[in-house]
Amino acid sequence: MAAIRRLKPKNDFIFQRLFGEQETKSSLIALLNAILGGEGSDPIVDLAVIENKQLDKLWIDDKTGRLDVRAETSNGIQIDIEVQLTNQKNMPRRTLFYASKLYTSSIKAGGKYEELKKTVTINIVDFRLFDFERFHSSFRLYEDQEPDYLLTDAMELHFIEYPKFASVSKNLEDPLHRWLLFLDEKLPEPQLKELMQMDPEIRKTEERLEWLSGDEETIRLYEAREHALIELNSLLSEGRAEGRAEGKAEGKAEGKAEVALMMLEEGMDRKVIRKMTGLSEAELDHLAEKRK
Repeated sequence: MAAIRRLKPKNDFIFQRLFGEQETKSSLIALLNAILGGEGSDPIVDLAVIENKQLDKLWIDDKTGRLDVRAETSNGIQIDIEVQLTNQKNMPRRTLFYASKLYTSSIKAGGKYEELKKTVTINIVDFRLFDFERFHSSFRLYEDQEPDYLLTDAMELHFIEYPKFASVSKNLEDPLHRWLLFLDEKLPEPQLKELMQMDPEIRKTEERLEWLSGDEETIRLYEAREHALIELNSLLSEGRAEGRAEGKAEGKAEGKAEVALMMLEEGMDRKVIRKMTGLSEAELDHLAEKRK
């Protein structure tokens, strides 16, 4: 009997299935406490998972689709966690865009500002993002000249950069190190077994991953998502090349339009889109009308 292939936990569809469903709530709590459990922070005891109801074939095939995991803690903190494997050169603005949407949507029309819920976003990225070497960074709203003065704790933005984590000495006593190792599809089996022995929640999550890795429908959707992400990489590479060259063949116009439409969906600055795709402002207006 052939061995079951371990599906990539960082594939955003698989990540959803591991952490974004009601029956996986304890795994999500453990992962979030590992990421957010800094000195003096209270651990998350309970939360409600906001399940993604759009995990169908059409959504999986959407190269611009965003498969994130959302939850709300028992004390009303909104958390959004996303795995991003492709560097679209827009991560900080993209994160702020989605965090702002989540924050403002937490209040109903006519409600009070006091009802706005604290919003925490976490981005696990498979590329280098910032110039410093710390693999886990977090951002809050501090005053420029008074670095200890926090304007409000209403928003936190976290980034975890895998290439930087790969170069640090691993400490298995650190729960964040354990979870990031677990999420790495290249993890050697002996080390995976060691993590499972050390951490019951990782064992539980790996057992679910084993089940998913043997399920035909899950494999089908996983492979479709992998293909969509490969296509996205190709489109981005092509779009950047087209933005630097003039007089490309007409057959590439459709590719440029698709890249530009994706960037519009992500809320990127139009000046950047024009520069990267070579499209005019009028062409972007036309794409924006089609998007409505």
